[in-house]
Amino acid sequence: MVDLHSVLRQYWGYDTFRPFQEDAIKTVLNGHDALVLLPTGGGKSVCFQVPVMASEGVCIVVTPLIALMKDQVEQLKRRGISATAIHSGMSKTEIDIALDNCIHGNTKFLYVSPERLRTDIMIARVKQMQVCLLAIDEAHCISAWGYDFRPSYLLIADFRKLLPRVPVMALTATATEEVRADILDKLEMKHVRVFKQSFARPNLSYSAFHEDSKDAKLLQVLKNVPGTAIIYVRTRKKTKDLADWLSRQGISAQSYHAGLPFKERSDRQSAWIKNQVRVVVATNAFGMGIDKPDVRAVIHFDLPDNLEAYYQEAGRAGRDEKKAYAVAIFNNIDLEELVNSVERKYPPVETLRRVYQSLANYYKIAVGAGEMSSFDFDIQAFTGIFGLAVNETHYALKLLEEEGFVQLSENFNEPSRIHFLVDNRQLYDFQIRYQEMDSFIKLVLRMYGGELFTEYVRVSETEIAQVFYAPEQEIIQKLKFLAEREIIVYEPRRDKPQLTFLTPRFDAALLPLNIFEIEKKKDRDLKKAQAVVRYASHTHICRTLLLLEYFNEFDAKPCGVCDNCLRNKKVDAQNDQVLAEEIVQHLNKEQAIPPRALRKIFEHVPEQIFLKTLQDLIDEEIILYDSSGKLTPINKTQH
Repeated sequence: MVDLHSVLRQYWGYDTFRPFQEDAIKTVLNGHDALVLLPTGGGKSVCFQVPVMASEGVCIVVTPLIALMKDQVEQLKRRGISATAIHSGMSKTEIDIALDNCIHGNTKFLYVSPERLRTDIMIARVKQMQVCLLAIDEAHCISAWGYDFRPSYLLIADFRKLLPRVPVMALTATATEEVRADILDKLEMKHVRVFKQSFARPNLSYSAFHEDSKDAKLLQVLKNVPGTAIIYVRTRKKTKDLADWLSRQGISAQSYHAGLPFKERSDRQSAWIKNQVRVVVATNAFGMGIDKPDVRAVIHFDLPDNLEAYYQEAGRAGRDEKKAYAVAIFNNIDLEELVNSVERKYPPVETLRRVYQSLANYYKIAVGAGEMSSFDFDIQAFTGIFGLAVNETHYALKLLEEEGFVQLSENFNEPSRIHFLVDNRQLYDFQIRYQEMDSFIKLVLRMYGGELFTEYVRVSETEIAQVFYAPEQEIIQKLKFLAEREIIVYEPRRDKPQLTFLTPRFDAALLPLNIFEIEKKKDRDLKKAQAVVRYASHTHICRTLLLLEYFNEFDAKPCGVCDNCLRNKKVDAQNDQVLAEEIVQHLNKEQAIPPRALRKIFEHVPEQIFLKTLQDLIDEEIILYDSSGKLTPINKTQH
């Protein structure tokens, strides 16, 4: 067997594995299934990436978000590992080339969304691949008990049948006991080993503050906790308003949400990662897959819908294992809004059918057509044309997505891509005929290399323009010229939300909505919202214990560093002080008293607390045992 530590060192630069990683890796290398439950920042990706680099063949990674997919592919490429992704932003030709490279090339990781698993081309090509591992990231999405259920994840069990001898590794950071059981069942995992690290984060101090003036509390937290921070809010407008307000208070802050142009999102994220900006105020579009270990505070200025999301988002603080803070700031209106928002997220069935029909009309898709077709989507333009309410439409689209009919990628960006359709000889002939294009073609080949002939390669018209000393618009025209003559395929950059039809279009009146399941999910969401309310409102139980109890961990000790633990310590100290004063006052009235008699007087106090207080008074030389073994205050013995 390949030395796993050498692989880890070569590609990741670490000398040792974290707890459970090596055991999970050896499990799949020995041909067995594994379920890996590690907290956010616990190193899940290493668990499936290392065994692949120690094996022959390709790993198929199923993951739900295009942004996560692309981020992981880029990270692997930076480590010198060949990886690719297939998603709704790609042309059929590009998908064809990517899959061919998994069969005949050196691609080690193929990232796909679960919807892709049922396409004819995927089914046909996977039979020709040497697959060494099937990795299911964000595996909680397969469970209706989870917080992010995706019906398309249910396709994985059928897909497994195409790979009967290939081990499966399912990974998630947040899974209750019900969800864990569901993952094992729905993925048909047999002879499986479960690796579960405690959800406790000893370096993370949790706090929840009920505040009338949330702004003042936010400022106080940021002043008391130096270093970079993420502030989560619910709406795009609030990201800007709050970031602007913080800037006026002298705190370097930027807003971030999925609706910003790609370059702006990228620049703001980059500035924050490089510590050029201290605070990012974001919707939950921010943070997934971002590798920044030194975040000192994650502040929820708006409460999330469920504790799974809270744990995952809060867990982006302190990934360097140094002291960090997870803070929730809320008021009574926030608690009411949390529960009321569940009602809004489930519009009437008639609304779902109307939105679906409007989509079909908008994109002119006939019944039975349109499967896996993607379109630019502008919700303002769409709702304006059909007289729909924006918020209600947004939630209807989310439900249609959960039911497996459409997919909406809000945080979408795909840079321009080109791929040469001709071989070297044909290209040379073209350059002879069109000599004015010769220097341009040579420059593109020099900048982006021979991969242009084997796959679609991301290009930047701006960078080409700078090197070619020409306006960007001229570069675009030249690329279009080459595409028109079928020398290249040119896919211009797309930076708009993408809506994909996942099934052939239904007649809206016959749309097979699972109304019973939708109602059940609404009830579950309500219970999850109530769990957040309980977590935020509780003023006595340790925050870590509240979270662990939610994830079915019952054997942990209080963290000692959350706001409730610190408050309890303060109360205990005050109670101890009161008890100590009462003991001393009593002894001052008496000549001297045997310990047993004193205990009888204070029998209402738990024995352990009484004995500890007594010992503290002796250690501090406030009372002592006299020569007859009785207790007396030291000031009496001195008279």
